[in-house]
Amino acid sequence: DFCVFLPPFGIAWRYGWKRKIRPCFSARLTMASDYRTEAPPILRDFLAYHETIKAHSQRTVDEYYLDLRNFFRYLKQSRDASLAGKPLDEINISDVDLDFVASVTLTDIYSYMTYLSRDRVLHANSRSPEYGLNAASRARKIACIRSFYNYLTNKTHQLRENPVKDMDSPKLKKTLPKYLTLDESLQLLDAVDGKNQERDYCILTLFLNCGMRLSELVSINMSDVIHNNSTLRIVGKGSKERIVYLNDACLASIDAYVRVRPKDDVKDKNALFISNRGTRISPKTVQAMVNKYLTKIGLGGAGYSVHKLRHTAATLMYQYGNVDIRVLQDILGHENLGTTEIYTHTSSKQMEEAVNANPLSKMREKTDKNEK
Repeated sequence: DFCVFLPPFGIAWRYGWKRKIRPCFSARLTMASDYRTEAPPILRDFLAYHETIKAHSQRTVDEYYLDLRNFFRYLKQSRDASLAGKPLDEINISDVDLDFVASVTLTDIYSYMTYLSRDRVLHANSRSPEYGLNAASRARKIACIRSFYNYLTNKTHQLRENPVKDMDSPKLKKTLPKYLTLDESLQLLDAVDGKNQERDYCILTLFLNCGMRLSELVSINMSDVIHNNSTLRIVGKGSKERIVYLNDACLASIDAYVRVRPKDDVKDKNALFISNRGTRISPKTVQAMVNKYLTKIGLGGAGYSVHKLRHTAATLMYQYGNVDIRVLQDILGHENLGTTEIYTHTSSKQMEEAVNANPLSKMREKTDKNEK
């Protein structure tokens, strides 16, 4: 078990107290494309390996397929003059086989990266579309291609040479996550009103205390709340489970909501959070609700979003609770410690305190030069 200070948010809970913490993970999203029927055998085997053996989520595997499909569509177009004017979305890759995959060179991959950087349309249906993916998006594409070729060379040994082994990923800019301050978090909770007040307050309280993802929150079932030991079971990425301990603010908000939670005409009786139509609350509904209250306190359209509440929870736990970085990793459900380290940034207050702690900070220049 771990013991940290959590700042429970709420009008009546403005100061933290000790509470035990354990690890907590989330829902699965589906894509329109199905690699099982559309992908050529060499891609299908790789994707099935990740879904069944590596236990990656359906969403992750579908995104792998879309990335690889786009990559091989680009290569086919660049090698076949008859496909030069054809939209990439219309190019069929069912004939991509081991020989085609083996023919790919590092030069081909660099060419594809240049295409993604300069010519890839960001919003195809926009009247004035923008072009070029950012470094983070290109890095994800490279990671997918690298994983595919690592599988063929190291796992199935179908290839002897890996064209991606010496390729560097795009350099990423290190940016600090945007988050709400403690005062802004309290303002957000104070702003909650309306006919769904208890539900909305409970949702915001869980976001700000547990740091869960949007998909994790909407997938919570009634049975996931374990009252006798104050825990919440969360199913995260890759269907991985984690348990978070609920502080008093979370427990109080859940109890208040459950007392008024709809019971009649509820289509999904297992779901904790119910929409006005009696169904499990949707991610879009939660996003709209959060944006409404952010706008109400003057933070609408300023780069704040549902995910920023996750950043807020992580940052406040680290700053106010002296939480060990590895404990924070478990709470957030991060697979890699490096992902969690973005929350170890210093606040302006911490920097001010550090400067003022300098023993020379109180020194003043003597007004009388002859004064000893």
